[in-house]
Order: sequence, then C-alpha cells, then structure tokens
Amino acid sequence: MIGISDIEAAARTVAGHVVRTPTVPSPGLSELLGVPVTAKLELLQRTGSFKARGATAKLLSLTGAERAAGVVAVSGGNHGIALAVMAAVLDVKATVVMPRTAPARSIRLVEAAGASVRLTDGMDTAFEMLPRLRDEGLTLVHPFDDPVVIAGQGTVGLELAEDADDLTDVIVSIGGGGLIAGVAAALRARRPGVRVWGVETAGAQAMSEALAAGGPLPVAVSSIVTTLSAPSVSRLTYAHAAALVEEVLVVPDREAVRGSLEFAEHAKVWTEPAAGCLLPAARQVRERVGDGARIGLVVCGGNVTHQEISEWTARFGLD
Repeated sequence: MIGISDIEAAARTVAGHVVRTPTVPSPGLSELLGVPVTAKLELLQRTGSFKARGATAKLLSLTGAERAAGVVAVSGGNHGIALAVMAAVLDVKATVVMPRTAPARSIRLVEAAGASVRLTDGMDTAFEMLPRLRDEGLTLVHPFDDPVVIAGQGTVGLELAEDADDLTDVIVSIGGGGLIAGVAAALRARRPGVRVWGVETAGAQAMSEALAAGGPLPVAVSSIVTTLSAPSVSRLTYAHAAALVEEVLVVPDREAVRGSLEFAEHAKVWTEPAAGCLLPAARQVRERVGDGARIGLVVCGGNVTHQEISEWTARFGLD
C-alpha cells in the first residue's frame, strides 16, 4: 500500500515540473447539485490531465542506464501524451503503444512530442505487446500498476487536502485505478473523515467488477471513454480501492457526455467524458449523503475536441 510519506516524497520530486492546479469552489456546480461543490482542476495540468504527475515521478526515478535505454507505455490517450511530453522535456526516448480506437488527436500529440507510436487493434493487444518491448531493454512506465506512478498521482489528493478542508465526499474517475489509489491514500492520511467514491462508465467497469469478484479480472471494454478503458485493474490498485474507497459507481456513456456539457455550461470548463462522468456520480452521492454533503470533484482531464463532443452529443440525442 502507498503511504503518505511516498506521496510527500513524490510531491518533492515533481515540484517544478508539474503545475499545482487550482482547487476552487464552483458556484455553478453548487447550484446545479444543490450542495457546495469544490473542483480540483487537473485539466489545467501540463498535457491536459493528471497523468503528467505520475509520468514525471517515474521518469525522475530512472537510473542513468534506464534513461539511456528509453521507456515504453500503453495508453488510450492521456498517459501516452503525458509520458511523451515529459520524456521529451527530460530527454528520455519514449515509445507509446496505443489502440487504433484512441482519439486521433491523442495519437498526433504523442507523435508531435517525439515519441515512437505503435498502434494495435485494442487495449488488450497493446498490453500483450509489452513483454517484447521490455525484452528490448525499455523500462515500462505503467499507467497504474506502479507504486511510483500511484504516488505521483497521489499528489493530487495531497493538494486537495491542503486546499479544501471542509469536504465530506470526494469523487474520482477510475480507469486502471492509479488516480483513485493515490488520492484515497493521501486523503485517508490527511483527511480521514472524507469519503472517497469512484466512478466508471458502463463498458469500462474494471474496478467495480474486480470489487464484486474479489480481485482483478479481465473485462470486456465497450465504452466510448477510451481514457477509462483499462482491460483490468491491477492487484495494487484493487487493494487500495477495496481498503479505502466507499463505493465505485457506474454511469452510462450518455450521462458522461451530458456531464461534460454541464461542466461547460455551469462550471465554464472544457472536460473530457472521463471527467464528465463525475457529475452523474455526484448526483448519486448527494442523494445518498443528503443536504450535508460537501463534494469535491477531481476534474481529471480536458483532452477532447469540439468535434468529438459534437458527435457524441448528436449520437446520444443531447442537442
């Protein structure tokens, strides 16, 4: 399990390389949900998502030989962008394996940062390619199954604990579980009374299915939200969720897209559906907790195009 000392060490490591993102009350979302809402704006982070934190922490932990040989990652979008950009900043050669279903913009950004891109038919086949690339001498920067990466993501929770002291409930999106593992570990240490809730989209239910089964297992991925579409969680992230997370809620893709539209209208921020899913989850939390809820939202990323949002809006009849 990741401890607060690991997260504090990661914070010292990444300081100066990543942004301490704003933690702000949102009058618009508070009015929408009927309770006070605070937003941790990780979409303002370098590369547009929280992923820069974990990627930077891992890159700075490499030995000289590992830096010289290069790194490899699997990503549906944000992790690959973060690793490619931060590796370029730190002068480390990077290879990113991505499914062809990844957003075209994400693939372009990875390539533009100078990383080598390998495309596969899906996330499962992307992960299957890793052993061969590691045999070539590349160091894996796993998107979530790595204590250094999780500690890096946990710096989000550390900042949230320092900047918002009146929260009762914090909601975090889950792909492979690295973000919620780190955030929950930080909050358990610094704000032990705060409940942490996870949210997944239907068709990307790796953590909720793992919790129901008593451990990680492969899941079928069909959600449009590729940045949450891990084919399974890891034993490490599962252990953190099982011990520290109140519950993992599951919402439809349609409601995740609606959430992105509501973030734009009521909070004036441009979010991807991986963050949009926080709002339908927040409604469920508010119903369960009641009027005394004070909700914190980890707004994990904003890497989505106007065209994608427009297409999903039309597809789900949200015009």
